[in-house]
Amino acid sequence: MESSWKGILATLVVVAGLAASGSSYKIIDGPKNATVLVGWEASFNCTVSQGWKLIMWALNGMVVLSVTPKEPIITNDRFTSASYEEGGNFISEMIIHSVQPSDAGLIECRLQNSNLEGSAFLSVQVMGQLLIPSENLVVVEDERCNVTCRAVGWMPLPDLSWKIGVSASHSSYYSVWEPDGLQSVLSVLVLTPQSNGTLTCVANMKDLQVQDALTVNLTVVPPHLGSIDKPHTSLPAWAVALLAVSFSLLFILIIVLIIIFCCFCVSRREKKAAVAELENVRLLGFCFFWAFVCSTLAQDKSV
Repeated sequence: MESSWKGILATLVVVAGLAASGSSYKIIDGPKNATVLVGWEASFNCTVSQGWKLIMWALNGMVVLSVTPKEPIITNDRFTSASYEEGGNFISEMIIHSVQPSDAGLIECRLQNSNLEGSAFLSVQVMGQLLIPSENLVVVEDERCNVTCRAVGWMPLPDLSWKIGVSASHSSYYSVWEPDGLQSVLSVLVLTPQSNGTLTCVANMKDLQVQDALTVNLTVVPPHLGSIDKPHTSLPAWAVALLAVSFSLLFILIIVLIIIFCCFCVSRREKKAAVAELENVRLLGFCFFWAFVCSTLAQDKSV
């Protein structure tokens, strides 16, 4: 109901403005270009001479706010109005709250029943993220290393730089734009560190005095600790001790297995020997039996 009433009121105002032809009012000073971040407020001023009936503010060709001498006609809460008087002239201010990327474009201040207008352009920038692979970096003293910082989701892409909080015999950096469709830029810091400290990647927004930063810790280790993974280098003491204990346990285990195997073989051999001896006894008994039988038969024939 309230929106319908506002629509009717706006129509009446426009009709009243059309009837006021021939007036000498004009736009003295139009709005100025502005650049803001997403979520910020953007404001534009339009100065007109006395006698005006209706001021209309348009965004990309669509009227978003109307102002009458009595009150503004607000149809969207994100677009509000303020007014001032200066030197006998009227200043209308349009305020865009919580600016969105879709708000970027042409801003126009129009007077009803006049072909005069003032225009400006609204640029909307987006602050994305800064990404460094690790929050705690460990590098080898006096050895060259690369540290990367990626800016993702920024519009437009920021300028990247580094703040170096460590002692280094050499440091330089360069940035490359990545063709991955993610709107990202990569900065590579080439460093030869000599002490512990911090590294800070700084992103500066273009056209705005705004920046974002990401800091990581850098730990420098001596060359003999940092060369574990390199060929022809010695292992640290703890690794040598661990290997010694492991080989000792393995050697003991092998000895135990050999003893068990030998006992098993001896047991099988003894068992086989016992079985063979039993077979020999049985065979000898069998032979004695037949010898006795044969001897008995021979005696009977002789009798």
